[in-house]
Amino acid sequence: MDALLLLFAAIAIGGLVFLPWMRRRRAVQHTERGLAVAADPMAGYGFVPLEQLDARLPGPDEELAEALAEMRRTHDWRPAAELLRATGDDWELRWQRVQTLAGAAAFELAETPPDPAAPGGVRTGGIWLRTWRAEAPKDPGGAQTHAQFLVVQALRDPGSQDFRMILEEARTVCRDAALLAPGSPIPYITELAVARGLGERRADYEELWAKVRQRAPHHMGAHLAALPYWSEKWHGSRADGEDFAARAAADAPAKSLLPALPLFAVYEHLPEANMVRSLFQSAVVERAIEGAHFALREAPADHPMAPHVRHLLVWFLVRAERYAEAMEQLRLVDGHVGAVPWSYGRSPAAEYAAYRALAIAGWEQLGGTSAGFRPHD
Repeated sequence: MDALLLLFAAIAIGGLVFLPWMRRRRAVQHTERGLAVAADPMAGYGFVPLEQLDARLPGPDEELAEALAEMRRTHDWRPAAELLRATGDDWELRWQRVQTLAGAAAFELAETPPDPAAPGGVRTGGIWLRTWRAEAPKDPGGAQTHAQFLVVQALRDPGSQDFRMILEEARTVCRDAALLAPGSPIPYITELAVARGLGERRADYEELWAKVRQRAPHHMGAHLAALPYWSEKWHGSRADGEDFAARAAADAPAKSLLPALPLFAVYEHLPEANMVRSLFQSAVVERAIEGAHFALREAPADHPMAPHVRHLLVWFLVRAERYAEAMEQLRLVDGHVGAVPWSYGRSPAAEYAAYRALAIAGWEQLGGTSAGFRPHD
């Protein structure tokens, strides 16, 4: 089960961003501190125990969870196909579901030992995805999931000699998927990761981004997938990343989550050391936090990407010692942890639980109590 949680968490938001070792080490240190501060954070608050936190998704999706359970039990691809068919052109929700289905196939492949009875002793895990593609080659959902699966496989080992070959195959499948559903942005969003991994020229990347924008101009998931390309860790700079986020936030229509994008840009470019309290109480961070709060107030409560924003807000609010606000976000998001920043740690559930513990401890130091506190229904 731990391996399942780790893999699903590793592909949160497509699993498309890699953080340096120093940030991972800081996360582990902060986890240990948080767990020491509040050894029993569940007492009186009704939060989900650490061992029950779900790292597959950032928030609940009962239909997806049921489909995953049925496929794992029967190895039948039809629950996934029906789920995506029912999702239709809800592009935010569809993107998230495609990512999770691809991650499920990747996990099953990784956990299943080679089959000595199969030709070449290949692994048979995740066979439902291969069967789906073989039996329904014209199903756009199958092609979209297959393309994202290949991206996950490539990014699990970017140092592999097969890295570029797998990404090239993913690009081919992306383009097949685009032909099967011409109006869908999903194949192009997946191709954003391919282009980044292959180091596409800026002009070519902008051309690809234009195709995404043509189909879903204010897609939050697409902007999160595109942001790393412009960051200094990949092919841009801090100024490029912050400008990309600021322009998206400024152009956002009503009820959009895009005003929260600058918070992700800030996170992308945090210094690798000396992340002192004053940094998180700076004007830049405060503006980004307020933008995220504004986006969450204005967007529909059930927006598929809202949990992603809430999880990152918890991280920033705890760092800024704004514990009451962090507690409110925890109330709304507790139970699922498949999101940045927890997915960058060795144990996403433990990372999240540590910050939750710090929020509770800080809130109680300021006079807060568990009385009257109720988890989100």
